[in-house]
Amino acid sequence: MPTAWQPSSLPPTVELETRAVLKKLPAAHRALAELKGLVAAIPNESLLLDTLPLQEAKDSSAIENIVTTHDELFNAELQLGDSPAAKEVQRYAAALR
Repeated sequence: MPTAWQPSSLPPTVELETRAVLKKLPAAHRALAELKGLVAAIPNESLLLDTLPLQEAKDSSAIENIVTTHDELFNAELQLGDSPAAKEVQRYAAALR
């Protein structure tokens, strides 16, 4: 009989701050600073951020064979479309919020 899987203890016993990881930090820091600057330049940054739950809901619903397009989703948000799949994804996104 196989033994049940057991998660390892936290914190991990291996060293996470390796030389390779530390060498990547400056580039990651620059990329995050650039992204922060670009987002600050958007007049209403919530327009960008509010689409993330909708995209997550779309991708998660596709696993359950509820397939829709971004166009259908955005039309449903504006009440311009009546796709049942898009409406289901909207309900999923509302639950995420």
